[in-house]
Amino acid sequence: MTDTIAAISTPHAPGGIGIVRISGDDAFSIAKSLFRTKNQSIWARSHSPKAAYGTLQTAEMTGNARVDEAICLVFCAPRSYTSEDVAEFQCHGGIRVLQNVLQAVLAAGARLAKPGEFTQRAFRAGKMDLAQAESVLQLIQAQTEQTLRAANATMAGALSAEIACLRNQLVVLAAQLSVWMDDPDEDTQLPSKEQMTRLIDSVRGKLTQLIRRSNALAPLMGGIPTVLLGSPNVGKSTLMNLLLGFERSIVTDEAGTTRDTVTELALLGQFSLRLTDTAGVRDTGNTAERLGVVRSRQAADNAALILLLMDASRAATSDDLTLLHTYKTPHTIVLLNKTDLPAQFDRSVLREHTVVEISATRRIGLDALTDAIENLFAAEDVLPDEPILSTERQIDAVKSAVAYLDDCTACLESDLTYDALQICLEDAIQALFVLTGERASVAVVDEVFRSFCVGK
Repeated sequence: MTDTIAAISTPHAPGGIGIVRISGDDAFSIAKSLFRTKNQSIWARSHSPKAAYGTLQTAEMTGNARVDEAICLVFCAPRSYTSEDVAEFQCHGGIRVLQNVLQAVLAAGARLAKPGEFTQRAFRAGKMDLAQAESVLQLIQAQTEQTLRAANATMAGALSAEIACLRNQLVVLAAQLSVWMDDPDEDTQLPSKEQMTRLIDSVRGKLTQLIRRSNALAPLMGGIPTVLLGSPNVGKSTLMNLLLGFERSIVTDEAGTTRDTVTELALLGQFSLRLTDTAGVRDTGNTAERLGVVRSRQAADNAALILLLMDASRAATSDDLTLLHTYKTPHTIVLLNKTDLPAQFDRSVLREHTVVEISATRRIGLDALTDAIENLFAAEDVLPDEPILSTERQIDAVKSAVAYLDDCTACLESDLTYDALQICLEDAIQALFVLTGERASVAVVDEVFRSFCVGK
């Protein structure tokens, strides 16, 4: 017997449709006690999902009051997301409506689901492994086409299959060593040290490539951390508002308007940018502005992309030249703004930088900026449908496996006994089992699902 859980599974914001999900042994009896429909066949157990239209009312014990019109979807175990009996009410998407429906369901005997508990039940039932479960969250949070397709590949089992293939090669070698060590005198076929070294090097190389592939997409997972940097009045806030499509940053002719960092998510081409507008960088005696400059530099130091703005309508200042020297990095794009005005800026100081000419007020140069960002984050060695390691937990597990395989190589090169090699192999195998959750501790599993939203 499992207790029955319920939660709102759509965003907590007004919408056309909202969903309340119920899962567990009493899901159907609870739903039936609240749902009034002429189509009573919906409650007959079936291999296929069923749907019916009706009205939702509170249980008799709480007044039997009308709550909403709804469609009820019924999924019989084990053919549901959680592998349990599942009922879903598709209601009008008002926040108050959904809260009333949920309260009626809870009053009828369900309990409120914990974060990620529906997916955790699917994991416990063996419908997905831990890596696939994590990809559900990555699928929801995907901001780019690349990360969406990578999450879909992992959810379909591509990462788990790749890890299982590599892990099984190590398991076969560990089994051969175990048989040989149990009875060295027996005529057991044991690979030579050269063969073992080649196998270990091959597995380690593929795991290392997986890490490299994942690192290439890591900055894109939640939007590229991007900072708009430059001296005062070069057009940072104007560009911020242009990229967002609404007025987020204050724009005036007065220098030093922006005193603190402002962060929003903006879509540009195939990428999303976690865009931060910053205070203009200059020497100043104003305490508040000076603190803003410090935060600007901190934001730039932590960014994956710096959009360094220069004013094409004026000569470069000492502050401009200092910024160009300080942020002469591969992930910096210089935006020569205000190109619709008479040119005063000496372009020769930009020789060592990637430069895009724009006019934020006239919406000029956005296509060129998009192309420059896409070229910078092309991740050409990453095929869009290849699986990636999408969480720190997954990356740490693979790094541990690689470190243990390094120990295996050291054992072979040092002519240590096969007992030492066997221990290192088992550690590497264990790390890969942890990645897919087959030998992960309860604490690790609980931590994974704690990051999910309630209702998923």
